[in-house]
Amino acid sequence: MSLLKRVFPYPLLAIALAAMWLVLNQSVAPFHVVVGLALGASLSRVMLRLDPEPPVIRRPRLILELTGVVLYDILVSNLRMIAIILRFGPGPRSGFVNIPLQLRNRYGLAALATIITSTPGTFWAAYDRRSGVLTIHVLDLHEPAYWAKTVKERYERRLLEVFG
Repeated sequence: MSLLKRVFPYPLLAIALAAMWLVLNQSVAPFHVVVGLALGASLSRVMLRLDPEPPVIRRPRLILELTGVVLYDILVSNLRMIAIILRFGPGPRSGFVNIPLQLRNRYGLAALATIITSTPGTFWAAYDRRSGVLTIHVLDLHEPAYWAKTVKERYERRLLEVFG
């Protein structure tokens, strides 16, 4: 194992942590850069104890496509939430939707949880590892089948290709 890989076992995580440190301190002074890099290096090493096996990404370019889909969906969902807030009359009809998933990869499931929770009006409520059934809560639930189809076709299909 090279010296660079020993110091930065997860280089993207180390860079992200260092960048977060600089943003939180609102400074790029040499001291803060050095402290940020030291924190990034040391905290990313903790990942070696938590998760020794890095994710295997089979189709990295598909991540960009998925990112575009998610950003679009977040924008549309924000507009829908604004419409709900400004609408007069009865409030939204919320509810839970159970979605059977093929995705079993923990990194893929973590990404899916982040996507669903980042989209306004939805959140990841539960996941049954044995049956593979995901339960999400939707603030404005008109068609449960629409939400199941959206999660499976827009997100799960791409995550299966990325993580296998």
